[in-house]
Amino acid sequence: MPPLVEPNAPQTTRSSEMFRALAHRNFRLFWAGAFLSNIGTWMQTVAQGWLVLQLTDSAFWLGVDGFAATSPGLVLTLLGGVYADRIDRKRLLIYTQAGAGLTALGLAFLIATGLVSDAGHVWIILVASFITGCCFSLASPSYQAITIDLVGRADLTNAIALNSTQFQLSRVVGPALAGVGFQLFGLAGCFFVNGLSFVAIIIALSLVRIKSPDGTTVVARPGDGGVVERQTLWRDLTNGFRYVWSRPRVFLLLLISAVASLFGAPYMTLMPLFTRDVLGLGETGLSVMMGVAGAGSFLAALMLTFLGNLRRKGFYVLGGSAAFGLCLVGFSLSRDVTLSLVMLFGLGFSIVCSIAVTNMLLQKLVTDEMRGRVMSMFMLSFIGAWPIGSFIAGVAARRFGAPHTLAAGGVVIALFNLYVAVRNPRLRALD
Repeated sequence: MPPLVEPNAPQTTRSSEMFRALAHRNFRLFWAGAFLSNIGTWMQTVAQGWLVLQLTDSAFWLGVDGFAATSPGLVLTLLGGVYADRIDRKRLLIYTQAGAGLTALGLAFLIATGLVSDAGHVWIILVASFITGCCFSLASPSYQAITIDLVGRADLTNAIALNSTQFQLSRVVGPALAGVGFQLFGLAGCFFVNGLSFVAIIIALSLVRIKSPDGTTVVARPGDGGVVERQTLWRDLTNGFRYVWSRPRVFLLLLISAVASLFGAPYMTLMPLFTRDVLGLGETGLSVMMGVAGAGSFLAALMLTFLGNLRRKGFYVLGGSAAFGLCLVGFSLSRDVTLSLVMLFGLGFSIVCSIAVTNMLLQKLVTDEMRGRVMSMFMLSFIGAWPIGSFIAGVAARRFGAPHTLAAGGVVIALFNLYVAVRNPRLRALD
């Protein structure tokens, strides 16, 4: 993939190096647009979880909604990875963001007009979650792979860290604004804001101009309709799997991410239940809980941005994932609001240390022609395992209770990472 031809940002002090990728105009546009859009997405995430709990009063349906939102990733993320290597990534991102925005606006209209008002209407929310999940699954690999197009290889690590920072900061701002939104314009307003927020990323992408080494602007990939007619879709996909399987360290990084998602990510799905039934808080409390977890994630992303090309990346991946599991156990068994907030902050901090550094390692370890497919597998390992984990967690929480379900998942995560750390010194020593 041809990099953007722009001069590297000046590298003088560590504080200036933290933001050097923002010297690239294209990346500034993308960063700002994605940040505004992600704020809206987190506002809807908080509002939708509370809405489903209000309508159904069931951990099971929270799990089903999480499954509907993320299950498209089981198939479409891999296809999105192939498309990221075959067609115009920018155009694919614009179309998918437009689709997600229209879905949010449609759901907002149905909620505001009372057409979604009881448990019998939960299927409408599930359909909207599924459509949005399809859009995000197709877009995610291009979202990751386009970074090198925006900044070039020299500033890639810094750009990845800054992207993580804006996403995690949106996890703080979005829930906080959702808490305000609940009081000012109700649940439907949060959905409306999210739908409109997609305009920001669409405009930003429209203004991005990616150039090839000869200075010409890249509009689409070569070939009919932007598709490179070099191999079949299936062969591209299988080649990607063979590539990962033949590189043990890449495969293990993906596996670590998948285990953390399968057994840990459902905490977000069950958060409304913990907020109301375990800690006795309302919808504003849910906003605070989600915001504190986001604050931990943001601090971790900011730290990684400050450290730059840090050493002992393998340690951050394994240690962060193991710490995430331990904090998950602590949160699951806590009945004190303050302790729960501390554990949420810790698990947000630790999982970002692991996932963001995994992203950095994968982007450095893979070849350019396989980047989109490997990043699609990275997204699949995290997002693709989420629906399975959410569904299992919803069923298990109804049978054994949400605290015991999440605590068991945390134990599995911690023990798995300890085993990998002991048995794979080469992964542990990755720089």
